[in-house]
Amino acid sequence: MEYDTAKEKTKFKDLKERINFYFENVESLPGTIIDSSIIALILISSTIYVALTHPLPDFLVSILEIADAVIMIIFSVEYLLRFWTAEKKIRHFFSIYSIIDLVVILPFYFGLAGLGFLRILRVFRILRLLRFIKRIHLIARIPNEDVYVLINIAFTVFSIVFVFSGLFYFTEHRANPEIIATFFDAIYYSIVTMSTVGFGDIIPISTEGRVVTIIMIASAIILIPWQISVFLKRLIRTATKVRVKCQKCGLQHHDKDAIHCKDCGCTLFNPDRKG
Repeated sequence: MEYDTAKEKTKFKDLKERINFYFENVESLPGTIIDSSIIALILISSTIYVALTHPLPDFLVSILEIADAVIMIIFSVEYLLRFWTAEKKIRHFFSIYSIIDLVVILPFYFGLAGLGFLRILRVFRILRLLRFIKRIHLIARIPNEDVYVLINIAFTVFSIVFVFSGLFYFTEHRANPEIIATFFDAIYYSIVTMSTVGFGDIIPISTEGRVVTIIMIASAIILIPWQISVFLKRLIRTATKVRVKCQKCGLQHHDKDAIHCKDCGCTLFNPDRKG
């Protein structure tokens, strides 16, 4: 997508408006770059969190911790910029996305202040993707809404597994370090537990681990079927629509009487349609 620099200069009143536009408008080139970069940093940060639960050489641990600190500083700057550019700051502060951002960022500074036990909140950093999951189909130019819904379901399942694996690792590792030695052991336990297979080779021995297990099972029972029902409803709605590809955004399914694309507003061009 071409970006008109000349128009850009006259479009914004000040720097605040320009930054806010780039944060909100993923279809602009700078907006796409910002969102894609933040998504990449979230995934890298989550990978670092998992890697640090495994036995690694000291020099590699130092490198990963420095990289993680840099990413947390970038997230902090992003949070402050979003707060600065928000028109309704109180509403923004108490929004779900802002709360998740704070939950992700604060453990880093708590750790520097000696409150290391609050680093358990680091596991929630994967939830930062919630802000961007609805925009991924625009960044990746996914034309099929059914594919997007599947991505949403996959993200929900992945998030549940990741978050509860992190919580279970943190609560059970100290009590049972031989069985729950790494994050991978916690992931294995979470998947086996939430799928109701229950091999019985790993049993939580701490009260906290058992509480996490109970919440884990309840979440899987509620959230996963709900996401699947959303996908089935989408399939039913799609069956009643016609296949007309939008020339601008690529969206393929529209209502039979649609004149404009419901995603981007572009006029639909359908050779089979009269008038």
